Amino acid sequence: MSDNRPDFSETRLDGKTVFLGNVVRVETARVGLPDGGESAREVVYHPGAAVIVPLLDNDTVLLEWQFRYALGRHIWEFPAGKLEPDEEPRFAAERELLEETGYRAKRWDTMLSMETSPGFCNEIAHLFLARGLHYEGHPGEKDEFVEAVPVSLEKAFAMVQESVITDAKTIVGLYWLALNKARL
Repeated sequence: MSDNRPDFSETRLDGKTVFLGNVVRVETARVGLPDGGESAREVVYHPGAAVIVPLLDNDTVLLEWQFRYALGRHIWEFPAGKLEPDEEPRFAAERELLEETGYRAKRWDTMLSMETSPGFCNEIAHLFLARGLHYEGHPGEKDEFVEAVPVSLEKAFAMVQESVITDAKTIVGLYWLALNKARL
């Protein structure tokens, strides 16, 4: 990429919070455009998330089967959760892996960070590879019902191809594994 790309920055002229929830804040804003015009924006501010790619062995990952209310259906996905205030993403990953699956990992590797929906949301998801897993028991959370299921990488990729796995963070994590498997 060239460093000589045009600057299409927008400038916040004004804005107001229209919703403040337990997880997100929603703001409407008026912005100045690079050509001198103005436009409206709606932004969801999110604290960020930690995503865990739990590798049980070289050919098996741990996926979750979980109902997602926003979608109105169950999905297959990697364990993940939002960051608490001032929490380091790696520590959130450790916490979420234990809470959702009952596993702890001996080895943690940073995979990547990604913007999940940059058109309207500032959420950054931090992906971590968890290896050397050992089961300690599933403490769970009172409002989450999750089944952790070992799945071969071959089957997981087939599930992506068949649109059985449709969750973006899970697809990104699986493809990262495929691209980096030789180095693991």
